[in-house]
Amino acid sequence: QENGGNPGGGADLCVMTWLLGYVDPLDPSFVAAVLTIAFSPLYWNVVARWEHKTRKLSRAFGSPYLACYSLSVTILLLNFLRSHCFTQAMLSQPKMESLDTPAAYSLGLALLGLGVVLVLSSFFALGFTGTFLGDYFGILKEARVTVFPFNILDNPMYWGSTANYLGWAIISPAPAGAVGSEARQPHGPAP
Repeated sequence: QENGGNPGGGADLCVMTWLLGYVDPLDPSFVAAVLTIAFSPLYWNVVARWEHKTRKLSRAFGSPYLACYSLSVTILLLNFLRSHCFTQAMLSQPKMESLDTPAAYSLGLALLGLGVVLVLSSFFALGFTGTFLGDYFGILKEARVTVFPFNILDNPMYWGSTANYLGWAIISPAPAGAVGSEARQPHGPAP
């Protein structure tokens, strides 16, 4: 078979090739967005794991809470930068006419709404230090969080963030946003 024995694989490749036709990978805004999307989780995972092993940030700040709050400030600043770069990339990327419809716009808004609900409810369930890697600083919850949205979905903050960026891309209507819409892995529990 032409598709390597993968039933339907040829169709998937055609769709992906078609979608990638709407991506300008050499656009500086797109490159900046991809780099910030990739760098942000790498940064906070490396710093958090380093803190977990060495406790150097907690010692430097005199408190695990101050150290966690300081890391959270850098994470939030990187998040603002990532969102700005993503927005700029969506503005500069080729648009897809078939996404420039009221139905697609409504879908984008629905995804944004779902994303906001998942992210905010995750934040409220975890609390500030739970959201910003407090477990790596030795700031632990008394019990595993099992309330909404954790009772219906694993990693709801990541799914919510992905829904936000995908909704944003559909509203743009730039398929390039779907290519880079927040492909990151959850940090998982502290080792």
